[in-house]
Amino acid sequence: MNEDMIEIRWHGRGGQGAKTASQLLADAAFSAGKYVQSFPEYGPERSGAPITAYNRISDERCNIHSNIYEPDYVVVVDETLLDSVDVTAGLNPDGAIIVNTPETPDEVRGKLKGYPGRVCTIDARSISIDCLGRYFPNTPMLAAVVAVSGCVRKDSFLKDMEESYSHKFAKKPQVIEGNLKCLRRSFESVQG
Repeated sequence: MNEDMIEIRWHGRGGQGAKTASQLLADAAFSAGKYVQSFPEYGPERSGAPITAYNRISDERCNIHSNIYEPDYVVVVDETLLDSVDVTAGLNPDGAIIVNTPETPDEVRGKLKGYPGRVCTIDARSISIDCLGRYFPNTPMLAAVVAVSGCVRKDSFLKDMEESYSHKFAKKPQVIEGNLKCLRRSFESVQG
């Protein structure tokens, strides 16, 4: 087993961008010279149904090809999932959980079934609406997981995201700047 490998599990709802954020994180880590895996787990559910996505990031090749049952980090894109999904199942107590909520880490801790590790929160809704004009929780949550886990250096991550957004939104420069502003603000807004 790779000692340096970081495993991340994302919990969200269809349409919130958890799968996309997982893929963007893998792209950024790959650009930084890491070995990566990114894969979703969902069936034929509709928009709004719970989904799970995963990342493995390592300095060495990873030959594991299964779901992640004991993640180092869990990202909860939709806080309503705290009431219906055991988001802390298998979560490493030396890792952290990152929850999209306006609440503080202490306020969220009581909803985490006794998880003893680090609890981080970020108000992805207000950041997204302020920076992008609409609610896209995946962009702030992407920056939050990089900030908390340190899986990619902040400067290389922001550079890679700028290149990615510039390619994807070449004809919409306002979207590029809004997303970069959202990422930068999210780095500064994570509590915990």
